[in-house]
This record gives sequence, structure tokens and C-alpha cells, in this order.
Amino acid sequence: MKKLIGIITLVFTISFAFASVNYAATTANKKSDTKVKNTCLNCHTENENLPEDFKKYDVHLAAGLTCASCHGGDPTSDDDAVAMSKKKGFIGVPAKKDIPKLCGKCHSDIRFMRKYNPRMETDQVSQYFTSVHGMQLKKGNTDVAACTDCHTAHAILPPNDPRSTVYAVNVPQTCDKCHGNKELAKKYGLDPNVYNDYKASVHGKDLLEKKDTGAPACNDCHGNHGAVPPGVKSIDLVCGECHVNNMNYFMNSKMGVAWKELGYHGCVECHSNHKIIKPQDDFVGTSDKAFCVKCHDEGDEGYNVAKSIHSSLTKLDTLIKQAKEKLAKVRKFGMDDLDISYSLKEAHQAIVQSRTEVHTFDSSKVKAKVKPGIEAARKAIKKADSEIREYSFRRNGYAAATLIFLVFIVLFYLKIKKKKD
Repeated sequence: MKKLIGIITLVFTISFAFASVNYAATTANKKSDTKVKNTCLNCHTENENLPEDFKKYDVHLAAGLTCASCHGGDPTSDDDAVAMSKKKGFIGVPAKKDIPKLCGKCHSDIRFMRKYNPRMETDQVSQYFTSVHGMQLKKGNTDVAACTDCHTAHAILPPNDPRSTVYAVNVPQTCDKCHGNKELAKKYGLDPNVYNDYKASVHGKDLLEKKDTGAPACNDCHGNHGAVPPGVKSIDLVCGECHVNNMNYFMNSKMGVAWKELGYHGCVECHSNHKIIKPQDDFVGTSDKAFCVKCHDEGDEGYNVAKSIHSSLTKLDTLIKQAKEKLAKVRKFGMDDLDISYSLKEAHQAIVQSRTEVHTFDSSKVKAKVKPGIEAARKAIKKADSEIREYSFRRNGYAAATLIFLVFIVLFYLKIKKKKD
């Protein structure tokens, strides 16, 4: 019985070994077949004739697509004549006017795209032809950007990959390739310094210097595939995507309604478009820095409202600065700063809300937001003064106690000395 079991075990082991070898050989053949299937890549690599922008990490190459997927031809043949035969659908480098349609062959097919990215939109091509770029390309203008100008042709990556040309931090430089071209800008009457203006803006500094991808890049305001400059009727809504309360206050204000009727571009009239600098309280008021005096003269209603709003903001801001200075002293002395910090947070919240309320252009509403902030700031100052006085009292007390102790020591010493004498 034991001999029979041993024979069966031996047969099974040999059979398993043969099967393993056979499986390994089959797998190796499949791998070699896969390599052969993209002879275009093999040949161009051997001849050192790869496209300049070629990267092995390209999302299409990684997904198993071959050169022929875009360029046509037969990627399984080693014969150049067959591989690049027009009968096999070879198109070579596609004409620029044909690129959107070529990309859309896959990207507009929802069933095909489900195999790779089920959540990806499949209307990019139709969106593109609503954009300034797409409309101009339809007219035969090849100066405009097509898919490959933004995404590249052979180094395409998802927008959440920092190496991608359409990653948020890289988008401004990608757009600047064309929009910063002085010849193109002159030809179409555009400003070639848009990138530099954006770079100097509060948005640009956050995105490009701090790498804060929550800050808006070009496509956040102008759109991605359907890129167009925001118009008079839509610019408030564009800014309002992030600045919701500012938009609502402005659109429902008397000024917002009047500006729309006059065809003014809402937010842009005061804050600019690309070179948006960090807001300051002096933007509202009657000083030379204020936007208000560009339209309002001394004595009119708007001038007085601006003056009142600025006065309210300045009063609260001054109190907050005083409270912060006193808080710094309290912390330096090692005293209790908890209540002061809480009150300062309330005051800070109030001034943030007040600055947003400015867009109502209603001084009474701004004052209503400022009032609790002033109360909180004064409370912080009062508490800080109390802690500073307590510190002084303790310090003076310690000094007095030390002095008394020293006097006692001296007297005690003199008394001992007198007894010895």
C-alpha cells in the first residue's frame, strides 16, 4: 500500500512539474507576442527616432494601446511597407484639424471609455467645438490649441498627476505656451503678459508658490475643453464659484443691478481679472487707494457710504491689532491667554464677515457685522490688561517679599554679631 501511494505521489509530482514548465513557456510566448504587437515602438526605439515628447509613462501606452491606435497601420508587422500601409489605415501624423475627431474616436465612445475610466466625461469633443479654440479650428485656423497642444501627444497623464501638463500647478505654463507668444498675441490683439499678471496675483502666488491646488488656475475661470472668456452676464457667477457670499451680496445690491444694466463686468471692475491682488480695507473708502472714488465724488451718497464703511472696518481692525499686541505680552509673561484667544477669534470672524458684507454697499449692514467684533476685541483687551496687571502685581509682590526677606536676614545677622561682641 505504501509503495502504491509513493508511486502515485511521484507521478503527480512529475506531472505537476511538466505542467508548470509548460505554463511558464506559454506565458513567455504570450509576453513575447505582446512585445511584437507594437513593432512601431520597437523600430523607432532601435533607430532612436522616438517623438521628442515621448514618455514611457504615457497613459495610453500604459493602458496597452499601440502607436497604431492613433496613427493607424499594422503594428504586428516588421515590414515597413505593411506596417505603414494606407490599406492598413496608416495616417501618419494627423492634420491638426483632424485631431479632435481622432481623439474623440475613443473619448466620445462611452462604452469604450468604461473599460478604462468609467467616470470620465465623453463630451469633451463637443465641448471643444463650443470654445474659441474649437470654433476657430473649424474655420481652418491652425494657430489655436487642439487636444495635443494642452495634453501633449505622447506624454499624456491624468490631471491629478503632478507630471501632467494639465495638473493644476502646470496649467498656467501650459496656456502660456500660446498666450505668452508675442507674435500670436499681436496677431490676435491679445495681451502676452497674462501669465506674468496671474503670477503676481493672489491666486497665482497661492497656486504657483504655495502649491495650493485649491487656488484657481486658468481653466477654473475660463473652462477646460469649452474654454471661453467669461462675459458680462456670467463673470459674477464665475467668481461666485468660490466667493459665494460676495457674489450673492453684490448681485442683490443696488450697485450690482445697476452695473449689469450698464454692461459692467461686476467683480473685474474693482478687482481686475488676471492681476487680482490681495484685498485691503483701503480698497473701500475715500483715500487715493480706494476704488470708490473712481466713480463717486465728495458729497454724493456713494462717497459717504464708502467713508462710513471704511470707518467701521478701520475701527475694528485697530482694536484687533491692539488686542493682538497685548496678547503677545500676556504670552511673554506666561499668564493665562485662553479667554483672550477666544475673544480674538470672535473678533477676527467678525471682521472677515464684515469685509464680505462690504459687497452689499450698505453701511448699516457692515456696522451690524462690525459691532460684535468690536465688543469681542474690547473684551480681549480688557482681559489682557487684567492679566498684565496681575503679572505686575505678582512681580511687585515678589520684589517686596524679597526685599523684606533680605532686610530680615541683615537684621538677624547684625543681632547675632552684636551678641558675639
